[in-house]
Amino acid sequence: MDRVSSPADLPESTLADLFLDASDRHAGSLAYRYFADSGDDLTDLGFDDVYEYVRAAAAGLHALGLSRGDKAALLAENRWEWAVSDFACLCTGVLDVPIYSTLTVSQVAYIVENSEARLLFVSTAEQVERAEAVRRQLGTHLDIVVYDALESPVEGVLQWEEFLARGRASAEADDESFRATARQARPDDVATILYTSGTTGNPKGVMLTHNNLTSNVEAVRRVVPVLDVDTSLLFLPLCHVLQRMISYLHFNGGTTQAFAHSMNTVAHDLTVVRPTVVTSVPRLYEKVYNKVMEAEGLKKRLVLWAQGVGEAWAVETLAGRSVGPMLGLAYRLADLLVFKKIRAAMGGRIKYFVSGGAPLAPDINRFFFSAGVWILEGYGLTETSPVTNCNTFDDFRIGTVGKPIPGTEIRIGDNGEILIRGPQVMRGYYNLPDKTAEALDDEGWFRTGDVGEIDDDGFLRITDRIKDIIVTAGGKNVAPQPIENRLKTNDYVEQAVMIGDRRPFCVLLVVPSFPNVEAWARKIGIDGTDHKALLARREVQDLMEEQVLGQLAGLARYETPKKIGLLESPFTIEDGTLTPTQKVKRRAVESRCSEIIDLFYAPESVDQTVFVER
Repeated sequence: MDRVSSPADLPESTLADLFLDASDRHAGSLAYRYFADSGDDLTDLGFDDVYEYVRAAAAGLHALGLSRGDKAALLAENRWEWAVSDFACLCTGVLDVPIYSTLTVSQVAYIVENSEARLLFVSTAEQVERAEAVRRQLGTHLDIVVYDALESPVEGVLQWEEFLARGRASAEADDESFRATARQARPDDVATILYTSGTTGNPKGVMLTHNNLTSNVEAVRRVVPVLDVDTSLLFLPLCHVLQRMISYLHFNGGTTQAFAHSMNTVAHDLTVVRPTVVTSVPRLYEKVYNKVMEAEGLKKRLVLWAQGVGEAWAVETLAGRSVGPMLGLAYRLADLLVFKKIRAAMGGRIKYFVSGGAPLAPDINRFFFSAGVWILEGYGLTETSPVTNCNTFDDFRIGTVGKPIPGTEIRIGDNGEILIRGPQVMRGYYNLPDKTAEALDDEGWFRTGDVGEIDDDGFLRITDRIKDIIVTAGGKNVAPQPIENRLKTNDYVEQAVMIGDRRPFCVLLVVPSFPNVEAWARKIGIDGTDHKALLARREVQDLMEEQVLGQLAGLARYETPKKIGLLESPFTIEDGTLTPTQKVKRRAVESRCSEIIDLFYAPESVDQTVFVER
C-alpha cells in the first residue's frame, strides 16, 4: 500500500477561541501545578487564575506597544509563565517565537533577528544576561521581560509583576476588550513561528496557523482519551511543537498539567506528581529500561525471567489470542514481583504514555506493554503541527507509528519518501519562499524527508531520515536508525551512532552503559571507577565487541559496522551533539569524534576492531 487517508470533518477554529472556551468550561478547576522551589511542594493554579494572568499579560503587550502581527520571543525553561505568555500572544495577535533555553547567544540572536521579534520573555537572571548580550550583538532595541524577581533593577528589563501591573492598569485590561480582541483572530492567521532545532545549518522558521494547531488538537482528541480527571507531567520543552500541542490538548480537555522541576528530575517528579498521562521522547523509556536492567545477581535473574514471561504474554495478547493457564499464572507472578514495581516507580497511576520526536525501539515498547504500560507511539514534524499518525488503544501495532489521525492523507513518493497532506500542514517557512516551494507542492503535499512504508492495514512504519541514509563509497545504502535501535535494549550500550557516509565501510560510536560495565568488571576483579582506564582494558573491549556484534547478528555485511569506537562521555544537548529533543546531530557527532573516526580508516587499523576515545 502506498497511500492511506483518514477523512474527517474538522471544524476551523483558533487557539484564542480554544483558550476562552476552555477557561469558561473549566472555571473553578485546576489547570496547572508547579514546584515553587527545589522541594516537593506543589503550587496550584486554577483555570480562573490562568485566565486573569493571561488577560493582564495581553494588556501588558499592548502597553509595550505590541499589536497584531508583531513578534515576541520566549527564551525560558518550562514554567507556568511561559504558558501564560503564549496564550497572551495568541489572544492579542502577537506571533510568538519560542527559543530553546539551551541555545547559545549567537543562535538566539539569529532567531530574534530573523523573526524580527520586538520583545523577549526570559526566565531567570542568567537568561537576562544572555538577552542583554543578544541585544548588544544585534545593536537594536529589544524589550525584555523577566519572570523571576531580580535582586536589583536592570536597565531596559521589565520584571514580570511590573509587566502584569502595567497591563492591569491599561484600558485594554477589561474583560470585554480582551475577549473582543481575542475573537479577532482568524483560523488562517499565523499564530507562531517555530524554529527547527537544526541538525544541519541555520534553523528555518516554521509558520503555523491557528487552525494548523487547533485541527491537530481536535484530531488527536478523537483518537486519544483526554479527561478532566487526568493529570499530566509536563517536562518536554514547550518550544517543541509536540509538547506544546499536547499542552493545548490537555488545557482544552481540562487535564491538570504539572510542570516538572526539569528534564533531569523526571524520575523523581513522577513519584511526586503521580500523573496518569505523560508525553515524552524515547530517551525516557530507554533510561527506565536501562535502569531496570542494571539489576545484579538474583534480582537480575528475576528481571530477565519476568522479561521473558512478559515477552511471551505480549506476543499472545497483541495477536489477539488467549493466554494459556500456565503462561497466565507465570505472568501474574511476574507482574507481582517485577512489573508492579516498575509502574510504582513511575507514580503508580499511569494510564498511557505518548511517544514522539524520534523512533522508539520496538523491543522497548514491547517491554513496557508487557509491564502493563501502554506507549502510544506517533509521528509528525514541526511542519505538521506536529501529529500525522498515532497508535491508539483500538489500533495498536508495535514497530509502527500508527494510522493517520482524522483529516490526514499520507502517500509514499519517490525514493520511499513520506508525503503528508492535511489541515495541520504549515503555511511555510518564514521569509524563505524557495525553501517553502521545495517542501510543499502545488497540491499541498508536504515532503517530510523521512522514508517509510504503509502496511496492508494502513499502519505507517518509519525506516529512516533521507539525510541520515549512509551511502558507502561502494554505493551501498545503509539506514542507521534501525541498526542503532537494535542496540538500545543491550545492557552494555547507553548510546550508539553509526558513521560511514562516503566512507569505505560503516563504523559505530558507542557510549557504554557504565553501571553495567562496572558491575561486570567487578566480577572479574577489575576496578571500574575510572571510566577511561576501564575502557582501555582489553577485557572490556572484548566484552563490548561481543555485545555489539552479537546484537547486530543477521545484518548484511555492508550494514555491519567494521569498527567500534568506545566513548567515555555521552552525547548531550549541552555539547551540541543532541537536539533539545534528544535527537542525534550526526554532523556534530562526526566533528566531536573526528579524531577517533580518523583512526577507524587509517591503514594501520585494518585488523583492529575496537578503538577507545583518546
